[in-house]
Amino acid sequence: MFIYLSKKIAIPNNVRLKSLSWNGDQGWIACGGENGMLKVLKLDSGNPSERQRGLAAPPSNLSMNQTLEGHNGGVMCVTWNENYRKLTTSDQYGLIIVWMLHRGMWFEEMINNRNISTVRDMKWARDGQRICIAYEDGHVIVGSVDGNRLWGKELELELCFLEWSPDGRSLLFATLDHKVQIYDSAGNYIAKLGLRTDDKVPIVGLEWFDTSAGVAEQGQPSLAVGFENGLLQLMRSESDDAPVLVDTAMAMVTLRWNPAGTLIVVAGTHGTTSSAGEWREVAMMQFFSPVGEHLRTLKVPGSSVASLSFEGKSLRIAIAVDSFIYFANIRLEYKRGYFGSTVVCAYPKYDRADTAVLFADVKTGEKVTKYVHKLLHVLSCADNCALVTHSAEANAPYYVILCNAIGAPVDSKYLDITPKYATLTRYHFVGASDSQVYVWQYRTLTSKLTSVAAAGSSLRRREGREAAFHVDDLASGQGAAEAVGGIERDISLLPSERLTDDPVIAVCATERSFFVARESGALLRCSLPHVALEATYQLRVRPLSLSVNCNGTRMAILDSNGVLSLISLEKNTETGEWGSVLAFERKDTWDFKWSSDNPELFALMEKTRMYIFSGLEAEEPVLSSAYLCDFSDLEVTAVLLDELVADPEGATSDLVVRFDTKAMRKTKEILEKGTVHEAYSFVEDRPHPKLWKLCAEAALKAKELAVADKCFVHCADYGSIHFVKRLKLLDDERLVGAEAHT
Repeated sequence: MFIYLSKKIAIPNNVRLKSLSWNGDQGWIACGGENGMLKVLKLDSGNPSERQRGLAAPPSNLSMNQTLEGHNGGVMCVTWNENYRKLTTSDQYGLIIVWMLHRGMWFEEMINNRNISTVRDMKWARDGQRICIAYEDGHVIVGSVDGNRLWGKELELELCFLEWSPDGRSLLFATLDHKVQIYDSAGNYIAKLGLRTDDKVPIVGLEWFDTSAGVAEQGQPSLAVGFENGLLQLMRSESDDAPVLVDTAMAMVTLRWNPAGTLIVVAGTHGTTSSAGEWREVAMMQFFSPVGEHLRTLKVPGSSVASLSFEGKSLRIAIAVDSFIYFANIRLEYKRGYFGSTVVCAYPKYDRADTAVLFADVKTGEKVTKYVHKLLHVLSCADNCALVTHSAEANAPYYVILCNAIGAPVDSKYLDITPKYATLTRYHFVGASDSQVYVWQYRTLTSKLTSVAAAGSSLRRREGREAAFHVDDLASGQGAAEAVGGIERDISLLPSERLTDDPVIAVCATERSFFVARESGALLRCSLPHVALEATYQLRVRPLSLSVNCNGTRMAILDSNGVLSLISLEKNTETGEWGSVLAFERKDTWDFKWSSDNPELFALMEKTRMYIFSGLEAEEPVLSSAYLCDFSDLEVTAVLLDELVADPEGATSDLVVRFDTKAMRKTKEILEKGTVHEAYSFVEDRPHPKLWKLCAEAALKAKELAVADKCFVHCADYGSIHFVKRLKLLDDERLVGAEAHT
């Protein structure tokens, strides 16, 4: 995933913010601050034009900016009841106000002022029927949506946070003495929540994701407890005795789940020393998967994050910092692929344990859904895609399924090597764990038919070849014979428990070679299909992903900060070194695609803009947030995956967006407004088979047979060359026109 700041709203009079909440259904944003400041905002992008279609966050203005009056102290808590369209707020003096919407404006509906203690937290139950209010002195009130008190109780505890369980049957209360206690919905004590930290560490966040509709991954944690020392405890339930523990290495301030339950964000500060030796605190946010895997870090301007809240679609997040609200766009990392005319994309199916994988043909509109167990990767190339999953086999816990355009299996392989990183070429699957590299020459339907050999009166089909290596052996130049005892031998002979001090962090491949990047910056280049070390490069950055152009002369490297750089894979004739760094760098990059038929062309996504590069020169950017799928014939194909995943069953071909390169657009413009001869001269300066074909078709329609003949020669279309020769033998121009149009 990638995240970047996209918008900033300043609060008048430099009022510092204390609380923030984004209504996921209707889009209202409530923010509270010092001196009773309370506002309700709403971003409205209007009707995005066709040019803006597919933007995760189109350019937006404030369609609502209402100041609500009623509080005198700092507004510490704001919470939405989305089901009943109510806003509940409280200030430092204990005043609680319930606001209702009437004719597009927010009005005061109910007031409650206990005037004894401060409200530390308040939250509505998931169904919106009940609200729980926790005071610092231990007093707890549970009320109904119509304002009636259901029950109240003195817990004799100093409270700081509360949380409803997803089913609304229990309540969690965090105390100032660093404990979490569990009560039922009637206020009866049940048990203590098991915490894995020192009793003296303050709790700064308590969040329980709503699992009532299901979870993206079966058995994933949904309850999060954050501590001031940076420890994050993730639990599958309140009785989980083996929680996931994450050290965020910062002073934590707050935390939040996204609405889909696929991300948890932790905000706080991290102390660093400047080059001048000065100590300073940097505000930042860290994003983790539900199982605690670190995904991204975002530094935020200002001193500290006061509060944060996700948009309902999980594609944007609002951040309250000092007297500003920052908005950040989130580009999620979907498991997806594209081959032929088929889009493959995985999406969570909350009503079942398996992951759903959609195969959608963008030409015919045909859709097929395939269900797999614990999907790891979706890879695609040529006429096939590979699904890498967990398997039920004890001795081979991973499974690679090669599928065609309708999701039908073509070939498969069980693995006992963890395919943490994987890539697919026209003939090979390459997977790697931290210490091992696996290569499988798979068999497609075509290769199976062409590799049948006669053995007496019977037919025998050769199996796909496979090999495995320890990355240290690979780096030292040892081949398959030394590593496994021969490429045809059983790869189970590879010692699986042997570790390495320099683990693998990324892989990529072409038809003739594959590349393995290591933690130290070493990049190994190995030949295919007979695996042997060809060259070693030294990278200056830590790659998150690698991508090689179609002729294997350049590599794109994208790091974890979204910085894209290019290196040459050719040997420098002057220095004799491999892997010289090109004078190219782009920031805030979250997607990249080489052209499959031109080594000089590539496309990339920067924030909400798509750039096409020829060599190292950029063309005019195009507004889009679509994910790049294919770049061929001077045309970029992208898919609006945010919309597709939101409604996979209703996906249509409209979700596919195509962009022409500058040369393609200019050629079409000349053919439309100029002459065929002008188009021929233009294409002659920047030749490409697709441009020659366009020019040839236009020449046929214009009955310029000589020009059409030369264009077909350039694109090596011998059948069309003979067709033009036959047209030249016709005496009647009407027959020529009729033949050309057919």
